[in-house]
Amino acid sequence: MHSRPKILFVLQTPPPYHGSSIMGQIIKESPKINNSFECKFINSLTSREIDQVGKAQIRKFFLYLRIAWSLLNHLLSFKPQICYYSITASGIGFYKDAFLITIIKLFRLPIVFHFHNKGIRNKQDNLVDNFLYKFVLKNSQVILLSENLYSDIEKYVSIKLVHLCPNGIPNNNIPLKLKTGKTEKVTVLFLSNLIKSKGVFILLEACKMLKNRKVDFKCNFIGGFGDITEEQFNKKIDELGILDIATYGGKKYNQEKEEAYTSSDIFAFPTYYHNECFPLVILEAMQHSLPVISTFEGGIPSMVDDGVTGFLTMQQDVNAFADKLEVLINNKKLRDEMGKAARIKFEKNYTIEIFENNLSQILSKILKITSSQK
Repeated sequence: MHSRPKILFVLQTPPPYHGSSIMGQIIKESPKINNSFECKFINSLTSREIDQVGKAQIRKFFLYLRIAWSLLNHLLSFKPQICYYSITASGIGFYKDAFLITIIKLFRLPIVFHFHNKGIRNKQDNLVDNFLYKFVLKNSQVILLSENLYSDIEKYVSIKLVHLCPNGIPNNNIPLKLKTGKTEKVTVLFLSNLIKSKGVFILLEACKMLKNRKVDFKCNFIGGFGDITEEQFNKKIDELGILDIATYGGKKYNQEKEEAYTSSDIFAFPTYYHNECFPLVILEAMQHSLPVISTFEGGIPSMVDDGVTGFLTMQQDVNAFADKLEVLINNKKLRDEMGKAARIKFEKNYTIEIFENNLSQILSKILKITSSQK
């Protein structure tokens, strides 16, 4: 019986819950990954709450030292053949990763980096960052979520070393939703943490424009408050005079979250968040047969086929976003067609099973490459 290849996974797992940590949990619990390889897992997160990210704390420092010690022990005792590393692209998170990666490189262990965020392009002209990027990424295999994200790393990584592996979410086999009620208002859904760069105020201003055009609809915001407080959100709604259109539904989980998608007609996500790569909320909306209106940010253009499964606009273009909303609000047939196309694309590309198979194949390929180079 052949032994399975050994892989050390340095990744992020919840809490807190965000795209990278959710995908890290999926990888850690994947039967496909665990049956294909002999795996050890290290959680590299030092923050346990979203509001702790980027903040210096004594507790986080000692936790980081424990992570480094655990990494060293695994390298010595487990003796992996490759290391899978879910890397932070920039900022303090990258500097912390760079130190851990240095330890791995001292063992001459091949590393495959999986990027769930971006930001290298914005930092590459900094002398320190440029030096570290060259050191960290030199001759390393890289996994990206979308071909649209390659420009972020192209200065340091040859396209020949890049593998594509889009994220996936559970396929809950939700029935195709076709809303039939003739008297119900069309419902637009925003579901994410209420952060300015996620486009919260952009959407509120678009709602104001549509109200001025006499468009009849409602818009529901769901998620926790981020850099926008509840007071600021309510004040903005009041200032715009859209109390009759925009509502805040609080945080929703599990069944309540499913019901929020099911009771909606359009998913609106006007993000211009600098770190946006492959929002899982868009996949959730597609699974629920919702047409998606979003922006040309990160990997979103590979998720949303403009004019087919939804619409894309330039970031922070309130007029364009309002125009696309108006088109879908006034055209039920188009909503249904785009929603159905979104659902089909989800089932063909973005389930957990597809993600696990893709990642497993990529890791197997990289193992063969690194083995042949020894």
